[in-house]
Parts: sequence; structure tokens; C-alpha cells
Amino acid sequence: MEYTQLGRTGLKVSRLVLGTMNFGPQTDEADSHAIMDAALDAGINFFDTANVYGWGENKGRTESIIGNWFAKGGERRDKVVLATKVYGNMGTEGAPWPNHDKLSALNIRRAVDASLKRLQTDYIDLYQFHHVDRSTPFEEIWQAIDVLVQQGKILYVGSSNFPGYKIAQGNEIAARRGTIGLVSEQCLYNLAERRAEMEVIPAARDYGVGVIPWSPLHGGVLGGVIKKQVEGGRRASGRAADALADPATRARIQSYEDLLDKHGLEPGEVALAWLLTRPGVTGPIVGPRTAGQLESALRAVELELGEELLTGLDEIFPGPGPSPEAFAW
Repeated sequence: MEYTQLGRTGLKVSRLVLGTMNFGPQTDEADSHAIMDAALDAGINFFDTANVYGWGENKGRTESIIGNWFAKGGERRDKVVLATKVYGNMGTEGAPWPNHDKLSALNIRRAVDASLKRLQTDYIDLYQFHHVDRSTPFEEIWQAIDVLVQQGKILYVGSSNFPGYKIAQGNEIAARRGTIGLVSEQCLYNLAERRAEMEVIPAARDYGVGVIPWSPLHGGVLGGVIKKQVEGGRRASGRAADALADPATRARIQSYEDLLDKHGLEPGEVALAWLLTRPGVTGPIVGPRTAGQLESALRAVELELGEELLTGLDEIFPGPGPSPEAFAW
């Protein structure tokens, strides 16, 4: 496994991030624990979750599964860089209740303590804002974070789904307060969805913020969806089904799969390897439902993409170009 610094920090993290969103809803606790063991054995030390994972009535279930894994001991917690998130409403009784969501100082304090309890740990390495809160000023957010850092409950702070201007705004206000601010941004970024290259990634790079792409296979679109459909009779769903329903998009995906078939490469592995070549990217999040999916993701770290292949990928999935040239003269 390769390691890199998380943004401008001294923290070393693996170039693949273990995403845990499937733990609970799709993967039971025993299999989830086996996947985490396998990830750790392979050198993946960066685990990502969120307080709302588990969803619906089971919100918090994923953090509890991870906490039970930590409780097995064996230096699991000491070896893992643990990231979780705050924003979604965690109220459990009836309709959503005020102050149980978003980024108010009250909710941040409440959410951290609840996550620590579920995760069975004393501290969170990377605490991430799951979404922009347009109602809460950064001065309030940073004041709450400062207290938690002083208490030793969190070490670093990151964002998720932030536009470029909010990354800049958040870090400028943090700098005026004399604190480190955001050190990572978790955003939707992959070969088929490259709009982050216009504003988000340039802002992140300028501020020393590590980029952590989520949905690296774009909901299965980049995982060989057409080949699986033809050879295995597997029906596409979600984002992949929507993509295949559009003739132009389907043709682009077919060109992608044909190109990789020519090179004897697996589409999903190439999609991950491509992200590892992108400037500013710390590592993509892989969310395996099975041990086999984890093994496939691990092969991407060792995959070297030649210039000819990279050029071909750009021709099929061209980026938007830099801002403002992408939309101005």
C-alpha cells in the first residue's frame, strides 16, 4: 500500500480509503468486520463513515459496527485513521427535531459525543462536515470545533460536498482565528463526473486541502456495467441505469469499456487508478460490499496507466477545463 500526507497536515493515510456506507444496510456485521480486517491487513489505514450511515431507523448502525470491531482489540484503533461526519438529522422519535442536524454548535457537540459512544473510542481523527450549512456562520462552527480539539475529542476537520468558495471562506475565517481549518474535502469526482476540476479541486489545492473522491465508479457506471449486463444478465440500477437509458451516455460507456478491453484491463480498477493520477487527490473512497470487491480495489493501487491510455480516457470523458476559461473567454 502507498501512503501520502492528508492535505497540508503531517498525517499519513493510505491512498485508498475504506468506505463503510454498506456496513449494516447491505453487509452484515460479521462480513463487515472481515472486510475491515482484510483492509487493515492490506495496509489501508484510512476508514471513512458518517453518523447517519445505516439510514432510516438504523441511523448510527454503521458507526456501531465499526465500534464493535474496535472493541475486539489487537491495536485496531491505534492503526486506523478514523473519519466520520456530521450534518444529517439524527432525531429518532417522530418528525425531525430542531437542533439534531446541521452544523450549529449545539448539534456538533451532541453529534460528536454520540459518535464517540457508538464508535467506542475516545477521539475521532478526521471530523467532516457532511454538507454546507447555509444558516450557521463559520465563526460559530469553528468556536465549537476549537472546544472539541482542546478536549481531545477530534484532531482534524474536513468538509464534504463543499463548493470551492466555501472551502476558501472556511479556511480564511479559520486562519483569522489562528486555527488550521479544513484539511480535506470529500467530493463527487470520477472520470464521468469531472466538474470538481473547475472550482473545488483548485480551491482545495491552493489551501492545502486533500481531495477524497466519493463514488469513484459513479454508481457502477465505470465498473463495466455494459459487459456485466451482456455476459451476466445483471440489471443496472440507480445511476448506472439512468446512464444506460441515454443513448449518448451509453455510447460513451461502451467506448470506455472497449478501450479497456483492448488493453486487457478491468474498468473498475482503471477508474480508481485514474483518480490516483489526479493532482490534489489523496485517495478515492472504495465501499466494498464483499471481500472480493476489496481485492479488486487493491489492484488499482499497483496499476500504472500509460500516456496513450490516459489520452484515450480524456477523449471519452473530457474534463470541463479550468475556471474561468471553461465558461468565459
